[in-house]
Amino acid sequence: MSGTQKLLGVVMDPIETITPAKDSTLAMMLAAQSRGWTLVYLRQNDLSVRNGVALGNGANLTVADDATSWFEIGDPWSGTLDELDVILMRKDPPFNIEYIYTTYILELAERLGALVVNKPASLRDINEKASTAWFPDCTPRSLISREHVELRAFLEEEGKIAIKPLDGMGGRSIFIVTSDDQNSNVIIETLTDNGSQFALAQQFIPEIEDGDKRILLINGSPVDHTLARIPAPGDSRGNLVMGARGEGRELTERDREIADRVGPVLRDKGVMFAGLDIIGDYLTEINVTSPTGIREIDRAFDLTISDTLFDAIDERLQKI
Repeated sequence: MSGTQKLLGVVMDPIETITPAKDSTLAMMLAAQSRGWTLVYLRQNDLSVRNGVALGNGANLTVADDATSWFEIGDPWSGTLDELDVILMRKDPPFNIEYIYTTYILELAERLGALVVNKPASLRDINEKASTAWFPDCTPRSLISREHVELRAFLEEEGKIAIKPLDGMGGRSIFIVTSDDQNSNVIIETLTDNGSQFALAQQFIPEIEDGDKRILLINGSPVDHTLARIPAPGDSRGNLVMGARGEGRELTERDREIADRVGPVLRDKGVMFAGLDIIGDYLTEINVTSPTGIREIDRAFDLTISDTLFDAIDERLQKI
């Protein structure tokens, strides 16, 4: 671990590819930098393990809240990952085998004292779609299966469903299907790869027209405001990258009930930053890999969510 100068390692996608006005990882780095932390920029290919020791070969980084010039790469940084006080794992899905290998490397750093946000084992354990099954009292009627007959029967029972892969993100490959849709069979075949992979089917929630709400949790507690992502005309996906419009809102009583139900479970599993997706009165996804929404909610309500996150991180560091 470092001395008085705190070191923050950030494992992320190439920083030149982000959209700074919307990027939650940039918001986190800005907050850490404002506290005097030194930033170390890492990508998956910068990580390695030698003789059981997790290593990194990244670079020092300076960031700015600037839409055209938001980063400057500094001197190279090399060292053992446990030299970093905190490591943010902010690599976007796909959640593939390479992602899992990365969590193994980060777990080695964690065992030697680095605080990894979120906990590597929980990144592996908490699938963003399948983990909703832990909370059936909060979710719509749903089925996880790879069997065509089961999924078809569920569709017939519901009449209209949303069906999606377990490893997607950003609204990709989400289908809204009705029982009389002539493409329903081929959609099921495609999403299950002819029965070789699982898919999640959920009852269709008409309230999607009013928005897919993103509730952010910091160490198990909800931020008091949410971002409703209202689908673009002719679409049913509440994802900003798919053209949805963001609208800041206050949490409803039901939102808080769901957050109070899920938040403590995630906190106890070492998830310090998460995003719950809620449509109407139902929890539809639990996002733990690289949740977004910070910048939009900050702007709508004049908040500094990343500062709240780093308050929690500082508190956790004092206990290590």
